[in-house]
Amino acid sequence: MKTYIMETKEIENNKSKKSLLHSGIILSIMTLMSRIMGLIREMTKASFLGTGLYADCFTVAFLIPNLLRRLFAENAISVAFIPTFKEYLSKGNSEENKKDTQQFLASTFTLVSFLTACVVVIGIIITPFLMPIFCKAPQASSADYAAQLEYYLLERNETAVLTRIMFPYLFVISVAAFFQGVLNSCNIFAPSGFTPVLFNGIVILATYLLSPYTANPARAMSIGVIIGGSIQAAFQWPFIRKTGWKIRFTSLQKTFTNPGTKKVISLIVPTIIGMAAYQLNDVVSTSMAKHVGEGIASSLQYSLRLQELILGIFAVSIGTVILPDLSGHANSKNWAEFNRMLLQAIKIMTLISIPITAYSLITGRELISLLYKNKLFDEESVRLTLGEFRFHIAGLVFIALNRIIAPAFYAQKQPKLPTLAGIISFTSNIILVFLLSMQMGGNGIALALSVASLINTIFLFIFMNKLEAMETGKLVRGTLLYALKMCIMSLIAAAPCYFMHKALVAHFAGYSRLIANGLPIALTAIVFAIIGVLELVITKDEIISVILKKVRK
Repeated sequence: MKTYIMETKEIENNKSKKSLLHSGIILSIMTLMSRIMGLIREMTKASFLGTGLYADCFTVAFLIPNLLRRLFAENAISVAFIPTFKEYLSKGNSEENKKDTQQFLASTFTLVSFLTACVVVIGIIITPFLMPIFCKAPQASSADYAAQLEYYLLERNETAVLTRIMFPYLFVISVAAFFQGVLNSCNIFAPSGFTPVLFNGIVILATYLLSPYTANPARAMSIGVIIGGSIQAAFQWPFIRKTGWKIRFTSLQKTFTNPGTKKVISLIVPTIIGMAAYQLNDVVSTSMAKHVGEGIASSLQYSLRLQELILGIFAVSIGTVILPDLSGHANSKNWAEFNRMLLQAIKIMTLISIPITAYSLITGRELISLLYKNKLFDEESVRLTLGEFRFHIAGLVFIALNRIIAPAFYAQKQPKLPTLAGIISFTSNIILVFLLSMQMGGNGIALALSVASLINTIFLFIFMNKLEAMETGKLVRGTLLYALKMCIMSLIAAAPCYFMHKALVAHFAGYSRLIANGLPIALTAIVFAIIGVLELVITKDEIISVILKKVRK
């Protein structure tokens, strides 16, 4: 009988592991699809808005509600709501426990709805007073003061209109985030993973369908944001009903006196401080971009979206396959394997990110032209975005390493250290943005982010000494030596590709955008990859065999 019970438990554990792996794979695919759809959304924006006045206005207008969403909605759900809700679920299925859980859900839903509705109303009222932060007023002594004043008034008024259109997005996306928290706590991941794909698709569709009927395409895209956010919430509703939990409102008195809701509030307040530093970084960078010149704010977003796509394709996959093992080794105190696995993950990310950086520096112009150049996104837009992309992509390896190293702290239940490293990095970024943007424009803002990412990586390695049984010296040496090896190998592969690329661009110059840009990218990539693989085989690189094993697994 005892043997039968043990075998039954083992079967259940195996089923649970397979279920979690299945959910992880689905979530990774959905994340990749979301990144791709996000890029297509930016391509649509580039086509309709370019890097002109309306593109900058939309970038700022979407920043404000989106910033509040990240700060409160996502943070509250991941840090506070899900752990508290899971505590309620772990108490069992008795009638009393179900009643308490149901009341907690009603109180939290009411809290989220009430607070975000208040913020939306206040935000819509005070929006005009926020505009001077992002819109540069003309100098009275300027020779073309009248023209500058006219531009300033148009920019300020249009940004205010777009912000007011999109401010309700905070409310609907907060409700969607709450629904996601409920579903994820019940181990249902696919619907929530699909909603960002749905959102981006609706924004794209709305831009095409509504642009002929609105004052400008930016307003059509803003309406699409509201519709997309609403559908994100509505799409999850049927799946919520299937869980058996009822989502309804309750009185404010019950809301603020509910023990679970009070715990949610107590958990989220401390984390807002760390998150605020990160979000403030976005506001300062965008504000400086708007003051530097027209098109800088929007071109920075186009550049970042391309970088995020490159990062997302690999970081999500590697995180899914390798990083979960870290927690298992930490829990079993198997520190030798923990250190080996971490160094292995760092090397894999370095193997991918450094060659991609070298290749992107060669073909950056063609990548941007292929993806974005259309209608209002002209040669000047390409020039602006390319300059910033080159500085953004230079920091790719550091951003990638940060995504690999930070989970090592979380696996050992030390989240404060990477948060501190992040705050130092963001503070450095703000200082660098002020110092570099005046001299280098948008390129300086992009460079500031890359340098700040490097600072973040350095401090993560420094703080690693505080973790249990970490071989920090060995990890640092291994990372630096392997990074140096990848730099040398990337330069060797890049040298022939650089000259080949120039010849291909010249040869296909008279053809359509797809051929003129796509063929040089594709042919250069094939040659670059062949040389790179040959180098790895000749040097008998140990990471190749590790990657193949992980892929087969």
